[in-house]
Amino acid sequence: MRRRLVISYLLLMVLVLLALETPLAATLASRETDRVRADRLADATRFASLAGPALRGGVAGPLTGELVSYDQLYGIGAAVVDRDGRALVMSTSWRAGRDTRMALDSALAGQQFNGPDSVWPWVDGPLVVAVPINDGGEVLGAVVTTTPVGKVRRTVTAWWLLLAGIGLLAVLACVSTAFGLAGWVLRPVTELDAVTHEIAEGDRGARVQDRWGPPELRRLAASFNHMAAVVSDVMDRQRAFVAHASHQLRNPLTALRLRVEELGPSVTDQDGRAEHRLALEETDRLALVLDGLLTLARAEREQNERVTVDAAAVAASRVAAWEPLARHRSVVLRLAASGPAYARTVPTAVDQALDALIDNAIKFSGDGGEVTVAVRHVDGGTALEVRDTGPGMTSDQLDQATERFWRAPDAQNIEGAGLGLTIVAVLVDASDGRLTMHPGEPRGLVAELWFPAPPAADPPPTADPPPYADPPPTVDAPPAGPAAPVVAGPVAAGPGRSAGGPAASDGSVGSASDGSVGSGGTGAG
Repeated sequence: MRRRLVISYLLLMVLVLLALETPLAATLASRETDRVRADRLADATRFASLAGPALRGGVAGPLTGELVSYDQLYGIGAAVVDRDGRALVMSTSWRAGRDTRMALDSALAGQQFNGPDSVWPWVDGPLVVAVPINDGGEVLGAVVTTTPVGKVRRTVTAWWLLLAGIGLLAVLACVSTAFGLAGWVLRPVTELDAVTHEIAEGDRGARVQDRWGPPELRRLAASFNHMAAVVSDVMDRQRAFVAHASHQLRNPLTALRLRVEELGPSVTDQDGRAEHRLALEETDRLALVLDGLLTLARAEREQNERVTVDAAAVAASRVAAWEPLARHRSVVLRLAASGPAYARTVPTAVDQALDALIDNAIKFSGDGGEVTVAVRHVDGGTALEVRDTGPGMTSDQLDQATERFWRAPDAQNIEGAGLGLTIVAVLVDASDGRLTMHPGEPRGLVAELWFPAPPAADPPPTADPPPYADPPPTVDAPPAGPAAPVVAGPVAAGPGRSAGGPAASDGSVGSASDGSVGSGGTGAG
């Protein structure tokens, strides 16, 4: 924009200079031509006064010497002709031509002639002046002079070059002033654009300096800062409300579940026991929703903090944590990682995202299914892929998977809060990463998380040797026989978390039915 403003200022300045200097240049050329023409007319008039007696007596007398001396001194050709147009006396450099013929015709008709009107730098022809020789009102002949215009052209050219130099200095001054003026005018706009991008990237504390620029733009900057502060405050209040409400509801919900459990022994009939079991399941589901809301609030508050983590080590720890549940459900859980893979993310982003993906993949792969977690370097960053052999999702379901509380129609009765994918999407976006999902071949779903690599100056995190140093673990299906009972409620949603983040059952492990990424189920996201 600054360049466009400077170009507009420069164009306006050039137009003004052309409007002023073009008439001035023409005036200077005409003035110099008129000065030379006046001198030639005076000289021709003097020669005409000397040529009158010579034409009447037929003797040139001193006229020849005058014309020769004049030619030698000034380099101007001159000639005296009679009324028939015959040259009686002429100087050395005199040459007749078309211009001189027109001048003689005018002078012999009793009128003075001079031409051209103005001498321009590109004109080569001489300046011709013709004066009639009169005697008592009778035209006896004429005096003609031809002046070379080289000196006049040089003088006009010098004046024009001076004007061009002045114009160039004016243009340079205009450009310098225009850059300063454009910078002063556009500085608030530039800062506004930069701050807008910073706020869009998650820095809600960024503000515009409102001390520079025109008053209108300063008011705009102040209004923008006020708007940003109000929006930031509203977002903070909303997130605080979600977190506080979720936290405050946990105690009453826990007390309610305990009271419902205590009612169990007093319920004797079969229908009552079924209703009692459903009531317990609903309280567990509500607990999952509250945990998911708390996790989502924490994820959104941590958008501006970045840490460097070894994604391969985190993947190994999460695979090891989910291995018992996978074995219990007869699902083979594998890890494919060849070495350290460092990524720059918000805290616990890799942990929580992998928990959500693995939970959904195990949940919907079914008996005999396979879940593979792969870590590799891609596009200058680190990619973590979770591939399962479940039923997968349709394209419409993939489009809706990141919506809060979304659940697939065929997964309404499966445990989950509908916030898993939302939490993963928030964490990935806050880490400047990417979340992609597509159907697997021949079946299932492939979910991929991509996180940027840390800057070269950042040292890698120090930790104990990761488990991926050994061959990737393979979790075989449990042997045939009665399986251990699974406790209903959040505990069955997945294994506990490592020190890197909240437990898998606290809402960070959204189920396939609650929109979390990476599941192979139709309700996953």
